[in-house]
Amino acid sequence: MVGRAVAAHCNSQGDLVLPYDHESLDISDKDLVMKTLRGVKPEVVINCAAWTNVDGCELNPERAYAANARGPENLAKASREISAVLVTISTDYVFDGEKQGFFTQRDQPNPQSVYGASKLEGERRTQLAYARTVVARTGFVFGPGGSNFLSTIIERAGRGERLKAITDAYGTPTYAPDLARRLRELAQLDLPGTYQVVNAGEGVSYAEFARAALDLGGYASGNLESVAMGSLNRPAPRPRNSRLRCLLSEAIGLAPLPFWQDSLREFVALNSPNEVAAKG
Repeated sequence: MVGRAVAAHCNSQGDLVLPYDHESLDISDKDLVMKTLRGVKPEVVINCAAWTNVDGCELNPERAYAANARGPENLAKASREISAVLVTISTDYVFDGEKQGFFTQRDQPNPQSVYGASKLEGERRTQLAYARTVVARTGFVFGPGGSNFLSTIIERAGRGERLKAITDAYGTPTYAPDLARRLRELAQLDLPGTYQVVNAGEGVSYAEFARAALDLGGYASGNLESVAMGSLNRPAPRPRNSRLRCLLSEAIGLAPLPFWQDSLREFVALNSPNEVAAKG
């Protein structure tokens, strides 16, 4: 989803984009990564590859670290050899969720899951391997062309199904096209560091976020049941609060991204079968 958004935005700006998927470039294969980047010699590498199945990572740590730590490290070393800027995406799950307010870059990461730990290790390895690395943490990502919480909610609502969403876990929504624009801006600035990229606005729970989308799309929000995170009995722990604040992005002169409510309205209008309700 994010990779498609990045390719679409960069193409719209006149960039020559060479997209790769897992089948054409497995980033955990060090030799293949080096051979590929030597061959095409890009000026910028934007890494959107990751294994984001949180419960899957908990049950298969070896695969998680291969995809989320070793893979980005391979890209960093290859980018260093060809002097390309590397932008790699990380996650809000590097934090433990115990803070009451927003997490900033000044807060100490303390991941509670294998997924979060593997992504944090990816941050560490890429920045150690290559000085021109930009880490962009994000979370609650939604958008067209991929599997994500909000797309699933809208799809199931369109079929009239009963829905469940967590009411006691909070994050800051991020619209994939907005994220893509910011990733390109960070690559152009070539200012290494760790950034946090989310839409503007207060954080929301999954249930509040889902209800906002259903209301915009003209669906019956009465079909949505709010549930406690602990009732789901999932293998991996999740942070109850993973709201992010983008202090460093603003400090270097980048304007805040749009409010998530405005981006959600755009997404629902473009993707809801109930076009009249969505656009009204």
